[in-house]
Amino acid sequence: MNINPNRRFLLYFGKALVLLLTLYLLYQTIFTAPDTFLTWGGILQNAVQSPLKFLFIVSALLIPVNWGFEAKKWQLLGQKIEPISFLRAYRAVMVGLTLGFITPNRLGDYAGRVLELKSRQRLDAIGAIFIGRFCQLVATVMVGALGLLYFVFRFYWQSYPAVCMSIVVLLFTINVALLLLLYNARAMVSVIAAIKPFHNLVQYVQIMASYTYAETSRLLLLSLGRYAVFLFQFILLLYLFSVKLTPAEYLSGVSGTFFLKSVVPSVSLLSDLGVRELSAMYLFGLLGQARLQVLSASLSLWFLNILVPSAIGLIFVLQLRLSRKEVKA
Repeated sequence: MNINPNRRFLLYFGKALVLLLTLYLLYQTIFTAPDTFLTWGGILQNAVQSPLKFLFIVSALLIPVNWGFEAKKWQLLGQKIEPISFLRAYRAVMVGLTLGFITPNRLGDYAGRVLELKSRQRLDAIGAIFIGRFCQLVATVMVGALGLLYFVFRFYWQSYPAVCMSIVVLLFTINVALLLLLYNARAMVSVIAAIKPFHNLVQYVQIMASYTYAETSRLLLLSLGRYAVFLFQFILLLYLFSVKLTPAEYLSGVSGTFFLKSVVPSVSLLSDLGVRELSAMYLFGLLGQARLQVLSASLSLWFLNILVPSAIGLIFVLQLRLSRKEVKA
């Protein structure tokens, strides 16, 4: 599918603008404060010397659990194309994670998982991957909406009741719409087929209509399981960096952060680095928490769940390339 050069320019210009704005806001939020690096150094030193530093180890041990949920999802999704063992599914997820690390919106994730398949119809996996990611989005929005409602009612309801009620209705509508789309994938395929520029994509996404209600529900449960692990890791890291809150505040702050991150497109080559940090600092700032401590926890979460697994995934990417060369030889 060819894209008009002017549209392509506007697309890249828009992405670059959002990226620069994100980086600018991060700079203004953090690095314009006096003695920033001195303060940050003290925060990191306190965390390293803290008797609670085992929380970082616990968070690290949850990395394979986090991506294990994603591998189980991919195993279930990929069965429509070819039989996949859990270990093969796990390797495909790691390859996709590594390739997605260097591409906006983690588009490389599609290529990584497709390359791991042996079937001649492996391009059909595009639709399967989309359903998996859509399930994760639905899980994030469902829980995140509850987190945002906590902030709406606590901080803004008395001053702006009409606006807050509009937000409540909007969040409810979004959740209903997403669930209807998820459980009516045939409708999504029909919409894609009806849009002329996307007509050629129908053959790659029509697999979405083959998942039953039971399979979709299982995928959504697995997405919620992965979400719960991610949320727990973030709370552990926040506690490690002396962000002390009530359970309700932890849950609302983290889920609200993930929600805001999910609705803002990723345009950076560092796998959404920046968007989550800004969201976390804003929401936890409302709860009276220091920005640098929240930032430290958020960056640690990115390091554990994105950077480290992406580096490990390089091993599988190299193995994949070598195996392809051997087949050609």
